[in-house]
Amino acid sequence: MSKKKKNEFLRGVKDRVEAVQDMDKHKKIMAGGVIGIVAIAAIIGVSLSGKSARSVATTTTAVVDSTTAAAVASANVMPMEKAGNEFPSLDITVETEEPRPELLEEGVQHSYIAKVQSRLMELGFMDNDEPTNYFGEVTKAAVMIFQRQNGLAQDGIIGPSTLPLLMDANAKHYAAKLGDVGEDIKRIQNRLYELGYLASADMITGTYDEKTQEAALKLQQINQLSEDGKVGSETMNLLYSDEIKANTLSLGEHSEVVQAIQNRLFQLGYLTSSPDGNYGSDTELAVRTFQSKNDLVVDGYLGPSTRAVILSSDAKANGLVLGDQNEQVARLQSLLAKAGYLNESNATGYFGEITEAALKRFQSNNGIDADGRAGAQTFAKLNSDGLRGPSKNDAKSNKSEKSGKPSGGSYSGSVGNMISIASSKIGSPYVWGAKGSNSFDCSGFVYWVLKQMGVGQSYITSSGWRNPGRYTRISSFSDIQAGDIVVVSGHVGIAAGGGEIIDASSSRGRVKRSGMSSWWRNNFIVAWRIF
Repeated sequence: MSKKKKNEFLRGVKDRVEAVQDMDKHKKIMAGGVIGIVAIAAIIGVSLSGKSARSVATTTTAVVDSTTAAAVASANVMPMEKAGNEFPSLDITVETEEPRPELLEEGVQHSYIAKVQSRLMELGFMDNDEPTNYFGEVTKAAVMIFQRQNGLAQDGIIGPSTLPLLMDANAKHYAAKLGDVGEDIKRIQNRLYELGYLASADMITGTYDEKTQEAALKLQQINQLSEDGKVGSETMNLLYSDEIKANTLSLGEHSEVVQAIQNRLFQLGYLTSSPDGNYGSDTELAVRTFQSKNDLVVDGYLGPSTRAVILSSDAKANGLVLGDQNEQVARLQSLLAKAGYLNESNATGYFGEITEAALKRFQSNNGIDADGRAGAQTFAKLNSDGLRGPSKNDAKSNKSEKSGKPSGGSYSGSVGNMISIASSKIGSPYVWGAKGSNSFDCSGFVYWVLKQMGVGQSYITSSGWRNPGRYTRISSFSDIQAGDIVVVSGHVGIAAGGGEIIDASSSRGRVKRSGMSSWWRNNFIVAWRIF
């Protein structure tokens, strides 16, 4: 070893000794640490030759002599255990989550993903739902739309270029515009077509072209919105609300087209008055009932898609049955009262046992199969001039037809059955707008379950569940019971009991059963008791 290197080595040893002595002064040294330093120095000393090696050994021995006593005196410092437990006497195990991955993508699970989903929901790129730590297919689709809007590569991965833009306080809200391409555009076009703003089904392409922009502008003009030709949050919210004004056949119009539709609705048993070409309240009611029975958005407008289904061979005929409750039931009861089979006081809009008995008597006396179901043939006869009134032996009931479930229950099951039916679809994929039987969105899932239970509830969006108008209202979150429909801001699910909820979750990407966390309580609007 050269003289220069030996001198550098000795200075290094001296520095280490001084550091040890300084630590001793603050009582932060452990005896094991001193021994470790001595051992290292000794090994190095052996590797050196001649006088230099002996000098190093002598210096090291002096260090040991001068520091050992101090080290022993400071032995009151808690020693480390063999396992390296930092708090051995407390037996504490500290669990820490893995650091956030640099890339958040489909299949990843991390607590930070809940923040990402919350932000996507806040900006309108994802349906409102309880955020989770899972990055699924639905989250990926939402990220891709966000990337499209911000001119980024649409890979559905949140990395260094996407994350800062997403979390920025001035991040862009969702707004579909000219040139955009995606499944979200196809959904917008489909709704514009239903409302009569797009003229034909072949315009539903998934590309936001000039025709779509013109349709959006016209919708905004008719509905008194800011006219920019884009579908942002305000326009999107209006598309599925009760306040939307359609560009199609609606209340007050009179034409041969209206009469042709009325004739078909009459044949199917939805129209309870004679077709006259005038789009009056009876026609609007018939259209709403038809939409409900045929899994269409219930808005009362004769848009292109509704007209297509009405005129198709797949149209489902109407049939009011025990347990139904709506305006058309009230119309049926009025016709039965006019024919002498029911007291006017029982025209409550609720199809109970008294209405069923009166209907069976009418059907029996007028040559119709007395099944107690009001279908097309029954309505046609009720509106004819040649109907037979009740016989002398037919006595009208003086009892009052009360709203609610008839004795014995009008639904084919119980709360237990309802939870079983809902649970049978756990794991089914979340698909926007899907109503079953193998995929669902949140409102479509509730609709499908109630349908399996024999509950005649039309398909309505989560906003529509704020006031469906026919069930027992539960205003307090703490009063929720199994089987209740739980409505939160932008989402809906079915209470499963024990503080759990079953819902079609966009954040999880599937139907799930989980505990109702504080998110549900904080976003709670109302619950509805079906049974």
